[in-house]
Amino acid sequence: MSGDSRVELFETAPIPKAVLKLCIPTVLSSLVMVLYNLADTFFVGMLNDPVQNAAVTLAAPVLLAFNAINNLFGVGTSSMMSRALGVKEYETVYRSSAFGFYCSAFCGVIFSLLVTVLQSPLLKILGADSVTSQPTSQYMFWTVTLGAAPSILNVVLAYLVRAEGSALHASIGTMSGCLLNIILDPVFIMPWGLDMGAAGAGCATFISNCVACLYFAVLLFVKRGKTYVCVDFRKFRLDKHIAGGVCSVGIPAMIQNLLNVTGMTVLNNFTSAFGEQAVSAMGIAQKLAMIPMQVSMGLGQGIMPLVGYNYSSKNIKRMKNGFFYAFKISLGIMLCATALYLIFAEPLIRSFMDNEQVVSYGKSFLRGLCLAQPFLCVDFLAVGLFQACGLGKHSLIFAFMRKILLEIPALFILNIIFPLYGLAYAQLCAEFVLACAAVIVLLRLFKRLSKEKQSE
Repeated sequence: MSGDSRVELFETAPIPKAVLKLCIPTVLSSLVMVLYNLADTFFVGMLNDPVQNAAVTLAAPVLLAFNAINNLFGVGTSSMMSRALGVKEYETVYRSSAFGFYCSAFCGVIFSLLVTVLQSPLLKILGADSVTSQPTSQYMFWTVTLGAAPSILNVVLAYLVRAEGSALHASIGTMSGCLLNIILDPVFIMPWGLDMGAAGAGCATFISNCVACLYFAVLLFVKRGKTYVCVDFRKFRLDKHIAGGVCSVGIPAMIQNLLNVTGMTVLNNFTSAFGEQAVSAMGIAQKLAMIPMQVSMGLGQGIMPLVGYNYSSKNIKRMKNGFFYAFKISLGIMLCATALYLIFAEPLIRSFMDNEQVVSYGKSFLRGLCLAQPFLCVDFLAVGLFQACGLGKHSLIFAFMRKILLEIPALFILNIIFPLYGLAYAQLCAEFVLACAAVIVLLRLFKRLSKEKQSE
């Protein structure tokens, strides 16, 4: 996309065109990422071994922790780049992208080393027992010990490319790895292939993320001199202005993710007390609930460049119109998904594992989880707007409210009142309160920005 095309997209293109051009590739890549997560669960589930399926579920918080680094340097850097583009500070854009790239690569290597060294106590924290420890460890060898750096770089590079308006290229890079993962999964997992079980799913993920990184490397080489994304080490500086701009948004986003990891770990520990079948059922239900959730997240990430650009250039009306257009789409999708999950919960769970106890647990879990979806879209889009505008404090407050004040206490309380089955409704309790808070904060924010614009 040329510089003139980027300016036209951010400044003058009709809102539906701008939002859809930015969001459709992002949503598609998010959906493909969900499919690749589902593929791990689906093909491991075909082994009809709850222990192997539980291994993938128990390792999920560690893989989710990758997003702490992704959010710090992906969300933080892309927000910094979009805001700098809005005020035409191109040198800041170059230095920001170099800072985000090299810091994420370094942190990915450190993350894999720490998890590998501390694996034994970590497995206990995750809820693994004597039966599930070995397959969980084997899965984590490929996805974390070897795979942390390419997995993190894949996502961060997609954020950087998307920040300059090249949403299609960002999505192609992400989707190339995801689609390859779906193809490789059965070959590595199933008895007729390499028969590696859960470890095979991890190996397929590792290879796929390496291929996605290769796509971005080729893309940046081909577009050198024509892109604002810079990975030239000479542009890397520990500059206070750059680091502060990235971290002011990235650190709250990182903390938000770490709190998500904490919540998932608490949930898995509660669920594991009821056996491997309950863990497997919760894992399947969570993966299915991720489908509409990722659509909403994709819309939130997709409009971030548009929101950030127009926020910094003081075009508040266009910023608001883009946000509300994305919100109407997201809410409609979430309501439809909730209805489908309530009606077809049992056959959806059974399609992953034909085990009566797993199906019985899973359909109840899925119905509880899906009720939170319409409220989630309000929260996700609000947090995306805060991040795009550099309002890191707002997104941090919402993260603490979601997990520390609402969801984790709800897990404890509901598990006492309705053992096991109540766990699936903790998210609904949290997201309902957060959605109400988001509406109030957004209305006040838009009112303040409009007054500031009028007073200029």
